[in-house]
Amino acid sequence: MKVARTDEFRVFAAGRAGHLFRSACLLTSGDVHLAEDLVQETLSRMYVTWGRARRIDNPAAYAQTVLVRTFLTHRRRRSTSERPLADVPEGASGDRDDPALRLTLLRALSQLAPKDRAVVVLRYWEDRSIEETAAALQASPAAVRTRCVRALGRLREHLGGSIAEFAAR
Repeated sequence: MKVARTDEFRVFAAGRAGHLFRSACLLTSGDVHLAEDLVQETLSRMYVTWGRARRIDNPAAYAQTVLVRTFLTHRRRRSTSERPLADVPEGASGDRDDPALRLTLLRALSQLAPKDRAVVVLRYWEDRSIEETAAALQASPAAVRTRCVRALGRLREHLGGSIAEFAAR
């Protein structure tokens, strides 16, 4: 029985790891090393609860929720927001996208508070509803709406006119 559980989890993890990594990269503003750590921790937590997770209607959404909560917990434990980098990390989506746009958006996302960043990623990257985002963040739908409006306003401030330049492409 345990072998079947392990095989079932391996299939799930292989299918979701890439998506979780892309979301983690957005949450961490492009810090691929931290994103890898978050995905690893998320998958290890999923494995521990895999017997119960199979009874969940949507294990993929549950994994995404675990990822966001792991990210927020990491941000609370972190004593400093400094991130020394030798080189600019390569983005999660590879060379398909415009690197200048990706770096601009990652820089703008990094200026947001962790919860605001989580709301933006869940609502606009993951395309979740307000209710789903609220459940993932353990907040009320009204709080999510407020965070969305404020976070998008901050993004507009950080991006200024540059977003119009990229949107025209």
